[in-house]
Amino acid sequence: MTGHVPFAPPLALASLSGEADADWARAGADYAGAAFLGGIALDADSRAAARDLVERDRNEFLPADPLAFIDRELEALADVPIQPAFNVRSATVEPIAEAARVCRDRDAFLELNAHCRQDELCAVGCGETLLRDGDRLAGYVERAADTGATVGAKVRAEVPGVDLPALARTLERAGADFVHVDAMDSESVIADVVDATDLFVIANNGVRGDETVREYVEYGADAVSVGRPSDDPRVLERVRSAVDRQFGLETVR
Repeated sequence: MTGHVPFAPPLALASLSGEADADWARAGADYAGAAFLGGIALDADSRAAARDLVERDRNEFLPADPLAFIDRELEALADVPIQPAFNVRSATVEPIAEAARVCRDRDAFLELNAHCRQDELCAVGCGETLLRDGDRLAGYVERAADTGATVGAKVRAEVPGVDLPALARTLERAGADFVHVDAMDSESVIADVVDATDLFVIANNGVRGDETVREYVEYGADAVSVGRPSDDPRVLERVRSAVDRQFGLETVR
């Protein structure tokens, strides 16, 4: 394990669009070491896509001022014992740098969303589209990292034509500190990414208890994350217990 982006315990809450806010992070702080708030659309095109998603009954954060929203939500977590992070979307690079400065000043991580696969977001060059345009994603990482923020990307496996280990190396060269991998049904991709880089690797998808946590730890993950049931304390308690066992933390809890 690289340990470049430590948070303890090595369990993160993964962003849920339109739901993962400061209150959500506060509720999970008894279980997790980090919380990825968001995702939030930053520029005109990504916000238009988010509004289209709302029209088909998806939850999205659409505050009048996205940067002020990020700052306000992070400020609300100042007294909460959890490492905050914000998952952001943008079709242009400048808002990425602006959001990175907000996160830097709040001691939060910035996570670039190269994960969402909704047609509306992909049509404007956000989300999964960035996986197929590694140079543009690396440019986003570089601009964000130049601010001094801790920067990473949320990515997904099983995208045709995308070599995740190679992409992870590109992001590392651009200044990324971590990569958050939705392994889909290809859990062994975690080992491939771990072997390819010195990035801090967070494994996501299907994390529900001892079996899945053990599998990701055996593949070399530095941490795991819980997505959709991240607001269910029963699941979080079970996963936290598994994380303590599999990462050898039972004696320090």
